[in-house]
Amino acid sequence: MEQMNELVQYVMESAAEHELWAPHDTIVVAVSGGPDSVALLRILHEISVNRTHLNLICAHVNHGFRAESQEEAEFVRALADELGIPFELAEFDIPSIVKKSGLGPEGAAREKRYQFLIETAKRHGARAVALAHHADDQAETVLMRLLRGSGPSGLAGMRWKRTEKKVELIRPFLRINKTALIGLCQSEGFAYAMDASNLLMKYKRNAVRLEVLPMLEKYNPKVKQSLLQLSEIAGAEDEFMEANALKCFEELVLFEHGKYTFKRASFAAVPSALQRRLIKLILNYLSADSQTLDFSKIEAVRRGTLQEHPTVWSLDLGGGLICVRQYDTILFSSKPPQQQVSYTYRLSLPDSRLELWEIGKAMTMTVLERESFALQGEDSGKMSAWFDSDELVLPLTVRSRLPGDTIRVMGLNGSKKVKDIYIDDKIPSSERSRIPLVCDGSGNIVWIPGVRRSMHAAVGRHTASVLLLTLEELEKSRET
Repeated sequence: MEQMNELVQYVMESAAEHELWAPHDTIVVAVSGGPDSVALLRILHEISVNRTHLNLICAHVNHGFRAESQEEAEFVRALADELGIPFELAEFDIPSIVKKSGLGPEGAAREKRYQFLIETAKRHGARAVALAHHADDQAETVLMRLLRGSGPSGLAGMRWKRTEKKVELIRPFLRINKTALIGLCQSEGFAYAMDASNLLMKYKRNAVRLEVLPMLEKYNPKVKQSLLQLSEIAGAEDEFMEANALKCFEELVLFEHGKYTFKRASFAAVPSALQRRLIKLILNYLSADSQTLDFSKIEAVRRGTLQEHPTVWSLDLGGGLICVRQYDTILFSSKPPQQQVSYTYRLSLPDSRLELWEIGKAMTMTVLERESFALQGEDSGKMSAWFDSDELVLPLTVRSRLPGDTIRVMGLNGSKKVKDIYIDDKIPSSERSRIPLVCDGSGNIVWIPGVRRSMHAAVGRHTASVLLLTLEELEKSRET
């Protein structure tokens, strides 16, 4: 019981420091059945009974990944019943969702899990959802973000609490390591489940935990502690810088008619660290997708603002946002909606080149006999596509997108809407009208350059000749 008391006291101190809850709050506890989440439910239950009254809801998600998933759900249900805590269960077929959504298994599972937890919290009028992320998880998160190239905000790692859809996500265990949590379960005789998928190297986090961190520990046995210290320092400094960026925004930025502007001279007087944060803050206010706010775009705006010449320019920032310099004024706004470009062209042999003036592109078509080409693998991300010329129904039509367009993608049963593919690939709506569609003589979409090709006329070992389609910039194609 001594270890339980120590951890309870530690969690209580962390909760007070970070204002994770108040007496009589309702908290949804996410419980997978593993030692971390079992320890979380047990400790919060102990707090609610003997320290601070809390109304707990036990929530479990069955992702449908493994044969043991149903058994784990029943185990968590029994645990909640033992403690007299209401139980909520969600069951998802994540493998099927992955096939339909195009998301990875980890991403799909996380999205559905958080959606259920937040909905459960709202249904019960709960202030927060408690998650069992611990110090080891934090070290892994910081390392993964460091490898990805994150800035100070990312290196702060997971926060003690953050708000998502008006519900707080709280992490009371961020300073407690996994060894202590497993030790609590073993010393107190708390049963828990073991997830074998935690050992699968196909998951990036598992690879970091099982390969990268042990390798780094050969050079620094306290590397996890160092990463945790980095997250603490980065988090505190990030909060300080964000507060200063907000103050800077209030002093320098003018908002009128949906546009944010500031003067070049006042911006130049601000330290470069605040300049970057100020730009990012403005773009966040314009509802920019955080995944599109990479360093290069923010730096292009910053350097373009500081340079003396040219004094007039325009930068497309993606996601329908634009930054314009008008002499000494820098302006950020949403781009005016572009009129949908509409065009239809016919492409058939012996014609080999088609100029698409509406989008500044050119489509070329080449037929190669088997002995004169090196068979290459299909690559959906390239601006070239190979087809079996004997199987492809001619003439081809190159046209703009139409409402309801669908394509039969390789590896996918049935058809998928072109619009959904653009959304899955995070292609900005402002760029979609510039992507042509290639249809065969039967009206089937066979290729979306740079995005997908269809299953029609696939090149195989029995292919006698290949029809190669290539989309190029119009000026480049003229030179060739």
